[in-house]
Amino acid sequence: MHALVVEQLRKVYRTGFEALKGVDLRVEEGDFFALLGPNGAGKSTLIGIVTSLVNKTAGSVRVFEHDLDHEPEAVKASLGVVPQEFNFNLFLPVAEVVINQAGYFGIPRREAKARTEFLLKKLDLWERRRSEMRLLSGGMKRRLMIARALVHRPRLLILDEPTAGVDIEIRRAMWDYLRELNAEGTTIILTTHYLEEAESLCRNVAVIDHGRIEAVAETQALLAGLDTETFVLNLRRPLGQLPQIAGFGLTAVDATTLEAQLRRGQSLNELFAALGAQGVEVVSMRNKQNRLEQLFLEMVARGRSGTAARAA
Repeated sequence: MHALVVEQLRKVYRTGFEALKGVDLRVEEGDFFALLGPNGAGKSTLIGIVTSLVNKTAGSVRVFEHDLDHEPEAVKASLGVVPQEFNFNLFLPVAEVVINQAGYFGIPRREAKARTEFLLKKLDLWERRRSEMRLLSGGMKRRLMIARALVHRPRLLILDEPTAGVDIEIRRAMWDYLRELNAEGTTIILTTHYLEEAESLCRNVAVIDHGRIEAVAETQALLAGLDTETFVLNLRRPLGQLPQIAGFGLTAVDATTLEAQLRRGQSLNELFAALGAQGVEVVSMRNKQNRLEQLFLEMVARGRSGTAARAA
């Protein structure tokens, strides 16, 4: 079964701006799915339509086979949403924010309290359950929004920039909890500008730009499509001079560090052998740039070049 099916989805605002241009997207039940794109690409509009916050111009949306036009309540009951912006009463105690949310889904208060305790403990907020919202840090507020979204046990969780403004330690803890949720069967759709999140967490990725889906694929399959990849090589001894190896672009960062640019199909083993033949020994290496970010930038550049060519 598909958790989400979007077909020929269009959104044209009153100004005439076309935010979505016939988007088709399918997310399998149980997937951990990333939706990537620059600001203005259409990510928030797409999520807004799925969550009934934005009216579509044309097309269809189904969530676990429930059609948004004909079964909006069933769709809403299936969804948990963590938006980008904080949107709760800053003077409410933490626990009441989650308990009140449960009430909107008809969950009895006794059960709501039990679920709230479980979620706040999971997200390391139980000690702050009586604190007013305005006294929490940004990271705590972000975790509370996740707790609120999960209190009615949705089958599909949509996270719009969930770790924006969150420090590294808290981000890693949130990653661990999201992995746990997904392993338990919750389908997760993630939008993020921290592209290492998508590479680390998600099995499948869609890239959206200018209101169109540019690609949908397994994360690792997309990464295999890189045209070029740059590696940073740490050397055992300082270089006397920059090695010259046919077919490989090498740049000296300092006396013991090289950058090597490989094109698709070129082999690192071939490069290492050629360096070794010149007496250059590599002791460690790493990607210069997050690979998914590099791929995303290349795809967007190609898409914009194609748009410009068509316009010409």
